[in-house]
Amino acid sequence: MTSTSPHHNSSPARRFPVVVVGAGPAGLTIANILRAASVDCLVLEIETREFIEQRPRAGVLEEGAVRGLQRRGLAENLLARAQRHTECEFRFAGERYRLEYADLTGVHHWVYPQQFLVTDLVREYVDVRGGAIRFGVQDVQLHDLDTDHPSVSYTCPESGLREVVHCDFVAGCDGARGVTRTALPADRAHIARSDYGIGWLALLAQAPPSSDCVLFGMHPRGFAGHMPRSAEVTRYYLECPPGDTPENWSHERVWTELQQRLGANGVPPLTEGRLIEKRVLDMHNYVVEPMVFGRLFLAGDAAHLTAPIAAKGMNLALHDAFLLGDGLVAHVTKGDGTGLDAYSATCLNRVWDYQEFSHWLSDVYHGTSSGDPYRAGTTLARLRRIFDSETAARAFAEQYLGSHTAG
Repeated sequence: MTSTSPHHNSSPARRFPVVVVGAGPAGLTIANILRAASVDCLVLEIETREFIEQRPRAGVLEEGAVRGLQRRGLAENLLARAQRHTECEFRFAGERYRLEYADLTGVHHWVYPQQFLVTDLVREYVDVRGGAIRFGVQDVQLHDLDTDHPSVSYTCPESGLREVVHCDFVAGCDGARGVTRTALPADRAHIARSDYGIGWLALLAQAPPSSDCVLFGMHPRGFAGHMPRSAEVTRYYLECPPGDTPENWSHERVWTELQQRLGANGVPPLTEGRLIEKRVLDMHNYVVEPMVFGRLFLAGDAAHLTAPIAAKGMNLALHDAFLLGDGLVAHVTKGDGTGLDAYSATCLNRVWDYQEFSHWLSDVYHGTSSGDPYRAGTTLARLRRIFDSETAARAFAEQYLGSHTAG
């Protein structure tokens, strides 16, 4: 929470122009942008370096996000190792339908697991550019955010002492459950939230992909998704009741449901393997408006959560980071506050566009399993339209790829 109280039992205060709270894709991208411009910053992360470099999360990157990383010298490993995806496949009513979105739009996706990107960004910031970062910090607190002299304090994991860092700006990039989001005063921030009323069982399987592209299965038993991650690992999703538990899903039950929901005429069964991760995600979205309070600027999941329905979360975090990093550099080095002044409104235009598409796509994914014959019928009509009309297909592809929004 934000506070104006003195910092007791603390070591002498230090100063950085910017403190970045959270070492995920957004925080590390901002830190690298600042470091490249010779703007000092301190990154604070509650987890260890080993943990964040191994934590599996998202994996689909839009071309615009990759171009943004490339322009900042942060995409060398990504471009060498990532998979290039040019089409996806829908399976419903026992049939398979390919959507060759690169042919329609000239744009494609990259598949690069988030932990690989985080590893790249940490190495670039710490090992190559010599940036300052503290891992394993505890009890992070933000102070005096609505003044010209904010500060951040935390407990040092080695000494147990409170460390105080004075700064000009705080970048809040510590996710949905982090301290920076909760630092917003209730009377100054509006949080819009939407709950889908469904759950997804998120799975990582130690099994090679069963297709060369992403698969979406719309089935009366529930949605299923197949997302290649590497030659040996595949991400799967299964629709389940909200509040379900992984313990309810045995190895046999998981693969039985996946085979049924992703089955189609003329395709071989999925390649099965050991399940190395099982988590239940209650599908919901939220948006914090504005994304700025005083000297605190939120980015990524701290500002907005987009359920993995449309694979937009990491992309939004990176677009936030590009805008915020560039805006901070301009302010600190040139005294130009234009980018920071426009930051929240510019980000939110893209955020709400992606939120709307996620909501629309959820209806497509889950309509056939809703138990409502009318909703199921309109869902199938939407799906058929995509494959009967090139105009409808291109419109879907542009939203799916994020290519219709400004870069």
